[in-house]
Amino acid sequence: MNDLLQSIRRNAIGLGLFAMVTAGAIAVAQVGTKERIEHNIRMAQAKALNEIVPAGSYDNDLLTDVIAVDKRFNQQLLGPLPDDAQIHLARTNGQVNTVILPVVAPDGYTTQIAVLVGVHADGSIAGVRVIEHKETPGLGDKIDRKKSDWVLGFNDKSLNNPKAERWAVKKDGGDFDQFTGATITPRAVVKAVKLALKFFELHKNELLGQRLTEPQHSGSGE
Repeated sequence: MNDLLQSIRRNAIGLGLFAMVTAGAIAVAQVGTKERIEHNIRMAQAKALNEIVPAGSYDNDLLTDVIAVDKRFNQQLLGPLPDDAQIHLARTNGQVNTVILPVVAPDGYTTQIAVLVGVHADGSIAGVRVIEHKETPGLGDKIDRKKSDWVLGFNDKSLNNPKAERWAVKKDGGDFDQFTGATITPRAVVKAVKLALKFFELHKNELLGQRLTEPQHSGSGE
């Protein structure tokens, strides 16, 4: 009986130690994985920002020269953003020349579509990039720059070009192409980009008047 109890105790201690080691290993792996994910997101974001505002067209650090999307702003125009959403500023000699807005189109075909919309100081679009989506491969995923040039159709557009009623896909009487077999996805992105332009127009003076609060590093933002 004593031998049985001792054996049970040894097994229990062994299992306890194994559980502790396993939990520790999982925790370390999770921390390492989280850091890698955050790093990859940061690099992907930097790449997207530099596609919208090419290196050489600004002299600050796009990743750190940011404004929180807080209660100062009409957040609804940008969609259901995460709490830590930030607006990126591109400057030349301290003056903001382009604002890169985070936007979420809530009405994609499958789920939300995360977009970056760059707007020049004159209200024209510097560029649009879809940074996260789960749209149907071969159909709705053409909003992705890696899949097609569709997003380039927003370049240089503004609230007055085209007129407000033409900010829609062609199926709805607008100027923007839809995809064969997929109208919902491009319709959602066009709507989101238009609302981003409205956000910029509404908050233009505040966005363009942002002053540097600390020295910025020159470079491409990567």
